[in-house]
Amino acid sequence: MAQSGPSGADRGRAALATAGQVALVVGLWFSYLLCRHLFEGSEHVARAHADDVWSFERTLRLPSEARLQDWVLGSDTAVRAINAIYQYVHFPAMVCTLVLLYARRREVYVWFRNVLILTTGLALVGHIAYPLSPPRLEPALGMVDTGTEFGQSAYAGKPGTGFTNQLAAMPSMHVAWAALISIAVILCLRTRWRWLAPAYAVAILLVVVVTGNHYWLDGIVGVGLLAVSMTVFRPPRASAVPVQPAVATRDSLRLRAR
Repeated sequence: MAQSGPSGADRGRAALATAGQVALVVGLWFSYLLCRHLFEGSEHVARAHADDVWSFERTLRLPSEARLQDWVLGSDTAVRAINAIYQYVHFPAMVCTLVLLYARRREVYVWFRNVLILTTGLALVGHIAYPLSPPRLEPALGMVDTGTEFGQSAYAGKPGTGFTNQLAAMPSMHVAWAALISIAVILCLRTRWRWLAPAYAVAILLVVVVTGNHYWLDGIVGVGLLAVSMTVFRPPRASAVPVQPAVATRDSLRLRAR
């Protein structure tokens, strides 16, 4: 006997559940942006913190961000590509991951959403408590703003103008989000190639450093906050992650995000 399709009530509940998730994620994202804007720190303090971070990195013997940038500046094509990745990959990659997980890996989606919210919330505390001027705004460090130099800047004006808080370098959400996406890929795929996913997070770390938007420590702290969040919300075992059917059935539509 042929299985009947989902009823109108099932479709309605599924639509409401989806709308609720969209409203939750979008609402929290705009709240995050608003708080970063309202509590933007002092530029004087942020510059002092930049000197502290730079000095601490040299104490730790981390590679010089300026030396890495100098190596890449030799190729206009490479710099333009890196600028484009910084500006256009970060947010769309997160949106696509959320949509795909919600549609095909609901258990991973619930975990992913919770970790994303907690990590971003912890990062907001860092942005407010420790304003930090990025390397691109500190000429004394020997770095340039590749976005401004090549006409691809993601920022409309100087710090303190516009809606974007340019002094919120610590921690790097670009790196934390990229690491979270990489972990989700490892959880969801079965192929051995999934272990290459962390290369995405490494690539994003290099991008944010070369563009002068972050220090190494920004990325390290971002991943550290992600690790804290993952101790609160333990990821589901990869072998226990069910595959959502491509065609919705009555049972699949009854699944809803917790």
